[in-house]
Amino acid sequence: MARSPRSADIWPTPRRPWDAGLRDRARVVRDSVAFVSKRLGGTLLVWLLIGIALALPAALHLLDRNLAGVAGGWRGTHGFSVYFQVGVAERVPEVFARRLADEMDIDSVRLVTPDEALAELRLHLGATDALEALGENPLPATVRAVAKPDVPVLRLERLAERLKGEAGVDAVVVEKAWLERLAAIRALVGRAAWMVAVLLGVAAVLISSATVRLAVLVRLTELQVRALVGASVRFMRRPFLYLGVIYGFGGGVVAAMLLAAALAWLEAPLRRLFASYGAQALVVGFDGTFVLALLGAGVALGALGAALACRSRLRELDIA
Repeated sequence: MARSPRSADIWPTPRRPWDAGLRDRARVVRDSVAFVSKRLGGTLLVWLLIGIALALPAALHLLDRNLAGVAGGWRGTHGFSVYFQVGVAERVPEVFARRLADEMDIDSVRLVTPDEALAELRLHLGATDALEALGENPLPATVRAVAKPDVPVLRLERLAERLKGEAGVDAVVVEKAWLERLAAIRALVGRAAWMVAVLLGVAAVLISSATVRLAVLVRLTELQVRALVGASVRFMRRPFLYLGVIYGFGGGVVAAMLLAAALAWLEAPLRRLFASYGAQALVVGFDGTFVLALLGAGVALGALGAALACRSRLRELDIA
């Protein structure tokens, strides 16, 4: 009796379509990596250009996040401090404080005498011997005024300018005016980040597109042969899309390295700046999520540039 053939006896053994697809994609990835490796100098230049295009808007985004942290960490009062000249008569700041309390924009007023100011300084510094060596008290009297919450900073600054002309007044410092300036700077940085991101994102797409167009030209004969034997446009386009992904991913890695180097170089002055405003003396935002987003943006821009290059170039060659 004839034996029915088993599947193991049939040659070649049929394979599932998804297995073949995975093997084909793995082959394309190896070919793309080999293509990039053989042109390492040009590849490094492309990575650097895309990395710079990604790093600049990313740096502005980090700056905006840290400015927001500085503004959010402020716990000061909405008001100003009036510093009197050293040695002024005691009754001058007392009369001044009573008149200032009658202003409709002022919620509360506190007079700090030179002795109280010296006691506060000793409490914070703890260097009592050094302070006693000074002999006489070098600190002036101070009037600290807290404004009502709904008073705009501009009106508070006008009041401060008027108080500067009072007798015995040395300086008037508005304590929260810089917050509105900081908000204006944040708005400017935010808009600049979006504008730079759009412009340099287009530049990154053009860089990837131009590089992939050259790769299409290098493999022109191969593409024409594949077209003659019936290869689909999708099949011929796949290696160049992977090239775009490699270029974009490498650009994202370079951007992360550039930002890390810049932050390491600027760490000390940034710590001093944030600490002077009472904010957390630590640069926030540069974490794993940020790096992954940077790499994802690079891959997306690289793939988009490759897709545009393939679409135009293959159509010019009458392949697509």
